[in-house]
Amino acid sequence: MLNLNVRNETSRIKTVVLGTALRNGPVPKASDCYDPKSRIHVEQGTYPTEQDMVSEMEAVVRVFERYDVHVLRPQVIANYNQIFSRDIAFVIDDKLIKANILPDRDKEFQALAPILKQISEEHIITLPENCHIEGGDVILYNDYVFIGVYTAEDYPNYITARTNHAAVSALKNLFPHKKIKAFELKKSNTNPLENALHLDCCFQPIGKHKALLHKNGFLNSSDYEFLVDLFGENNIFETTKEEMAMMFCNVFSIDDNVIISEQNFQRLNNWLRANDFIVEEVPYAEISKQGGLLRCSTLPLFRE
Repeated sequence: MLNLNVRNETSRIKTVVLGTALRNGPVPKASDCYDPKSRIHVEQGTYPTEQDMVSEMEAVVRVFERYDVHVLRPQVIANYNQIFSRDIAFVIDDKLIKANILPDRDKEFQALAPILKQISEEHIITLPENCHIEGGDVILYNDYVFIGVYTAEDYPNYITARTNHAAVSALKNLFPHKKIKAFELKKSNTNPLENALHLDCCFQPIGKHKALLHKNGFLNSSDYEFLVDLFGENNIFETTKEEMAMMFCNVFSIDDNVIISEQNFQRLNNWLRANDFIVEEVPYAEISKQGGLLRCSTLPLFRE
């Protein structure tokens, strides 16, 4: 059986589900894209190839192997995008919550069936149908659960709005011992510089008490200021709009001192090393063209 334990983003990772780019399917139509970055690359003819994306994900596997991480992969579905495993489920403490994702992506969760069979049924939770949520909007920081939301009346107009207030309320009921705080995110269907697709596109804790942050990703300045007060201005790496769209905040922590980061993020990687992190650089620029990066494609099941 698989044990679950995830209480933050930075404790030593032992078991993780990494998505797959195998049999990813043809280039989608621009009108079928779920985010503005994918749409732009389809329109420009620069959408990533399956071969390049498979190669990038295998580079991550090699890093995990060096750190003795147990890597699980979903079943491969032909002509289906299964890269971003974080979207479809997430773990809080010892519970795996099935994300209520876009209906077109429901097969992604079904492809986890062999993994889910190894988890006790009482540890798997399905939220009510009215609760919309994806794992990229859920960030754990010990006693805190931070959730990215969009609650304005025009929510249905944004394919980039993935998490609603009903989901926040449901998680509060499920985890009454946690401090659950929601942040309103900025959304755009067309401009990646003005769209925080998920909370982990504009915020992520790293190390013991540091964070990656992008002010413009938040609709309310008070939410941004809360995080600055919590972590301390000197402990924050602040990204530019361009860096946010490149997914600088979307790294993956193997441990509180080891981070997997994209090899082209030199300003970030230099800052990390200057702050005593070990940086494992990998190529992930092609996958980033779909609006996600390292955190998006990983689903941690067990951290020490």
